[in-house]
Amino acid sequence: MSKQINPGLLPTSRRGILRGSMLAGAAAWAGGAALAGPAQAKRGALPRVPSLQKSGEAVPEAASPAVDLSGYTRVRQELVAPPFAPEHEQVATGGPKIVEITLETEERLLTIDEDTGAEIWALTYNGWVPGPLIVVHEGDMVELTIRNPVSSMMEHNIDFHASTGALGGGALTHVFPGEEAVLRWKATKPGCFTYHCAPGGAMIPYHVCHGMNGAVMVLPRDGLKDRDGNALSYDRIFYIGEQDFYLPVDEDGTYKTYAAAGDDYAESIEAMRSLTPTHSVFNGAVGALTGENALRANVGETVLMVHNQANRDSRPHLIGGHGNYVWESSFSDPPLTGMETWFVRGGSAVAVLYTFEQPGVYAYVNHNLIEAAILGATAHVVVEGAWNNELMEQVVAPRAF
Repeated sequence: MSKQINPGLLPTSRRGILRGSMLAGAAAWAGGAALAGPAQAKRGALPRVPSLQKSGEAVPEAASPAVDLSGYTRVRQELVAPPFAPEHEQVATGGPKIVEITLETEERLLTIDEDTGAEIWALTYNGWVPGPLIVVHEGDMVELTIRNPVSSMMEHNIDFHASTGALGGGALTHVFPGEEAVLRWKATKPGCFTYHCAPGGAMIPYHVCHGMNGAVMVLPRDGLKDRDGNALSYDRIFYIGEQDFYLPVDEDGTYKTYAAAGDDYAESIEAMRSLTPTHSVFNGAVGALTGENALRANVGETVLMVHNQANRDSRPHLIGGHGNYVWESSFSDPPLTGMETWFVRGGSAVAVLYTFEQPGVYAYVNHNLIEAAILGATAHVVVEGAWNNELMEQVVAPRAF
């Protein structure tokens, strides 16, 4: 039974306006159809996916047969903060699994750039920008519990690009403050995929551009392979979420601040219309993956870099290294090899495999260098090990001539 939202939690000045705009926007996104189920009916005019049943109607057996889960083993995946990946098998053992995960929405004040004081009320999954990396295998079931705390200001949901039907699950996961929902979907396509919040209409870019997105990696059951079918493996994962932010500014160019999540809605929508981000950063903030927060590896280690961009195209490049193998989302297709720069289409995630051959500090950047050097899209990888002069050697140090 859906929990009735206390009207006192939804003052007209903020929550009522946001709820109304989300409902109207969601209806527009779904073509005016309404969303099914007693919870949605109780809460009002959310959009309906036409193929679903109205509240109280029996679902015809032929249209919705019971799913036989007898061959599945249940496991729980403990999600971890980016840039790390949850514990997982690279090659699946045993039969398919039901992988249980929990995402709790959190609206939190996030400092994007300490030097300028730029901050935003980030909309997040589990408190992180990006949301946590989820790793399963082809044929597994993902069983998600999504929870929206009663303290939240907004409705949230989740659209998995890796899933099939119901707007990627977005139509079945609308949760208001104080509600939770459970969604199960089958991972039928191997690859790396975006997930994001998609309440409807203008609220979709508003939520995505406030940090509410992440990635799912669906590994082939027999692991990664090159174009000839040879097995590929990795020693660690770097999970990088590239985030574009659009912060409203005062007349003097100072970034505006707001008392609570949602207060910036109208001004943020106006800023987003420019299609020009004020910040383009990795993992939520300028410097989130540099300095003391730099990624770390050793010479000879093979790293799988998973890069997600839920809204804009990106062109990552590892300065001093390469993409030995690059999968542009799909693991079903042979990987590209020897890439200097790879392409991330807006609303997708890619996987890149590289074995580090030299020690030192590598810069991992969006090779739109304006975004890397000025807007913040830079990470550092500190690699330990012995230098190989055969690969590179300083023959003469800088000197006057």
